[in-house]
Amino acid sequence: MKSIVLIALFATAAFAAPQAPEPIPIVNQDSQVNADGSYSYSFESGNGIKVDQKGDLKKVGDIDALEVQGQFEYPSENGNIQLTYTADENGFQPQGAHLPTAPPVPEAIARSLAYLATAPPQADAQ
Repeated sequence: MKSIVLIALFATAAFAAPQAPEPIPIVNQDSQVNADGSYSYSFESGNGIKVDQKGDLKKVGDIDALEVQGQFEYPSENGNIQLTYTADENGFQPQGAHLPTAPPVPEAIARSLAYLATAPPQADAQ
């Protein structure tokens, strides 16, 4: 009886042991780095992830800066998530339907801002 319990215990432990995840293949990949500092790369994996990015050197004032544009996509429970972005002297600017947006400006505030934009400048009261 003890041997049956031990065999059942070992069998349960063997099936409960964590299994190594199956590797996800890269089905498409491209990469290019140019002498002028520009680059591009893209890849697609077997689980539906797609990435594409390119970067170019850009003169900002008197310094060289990198301007990057790209996009990525991946499957989720709610459908595919897609994000496009630009990163340049104005910072990182993502765009995607899944990103939260600011609430609309209330009507009274919008009218006030429109009035202030057309009002003549006032002299500073000192």
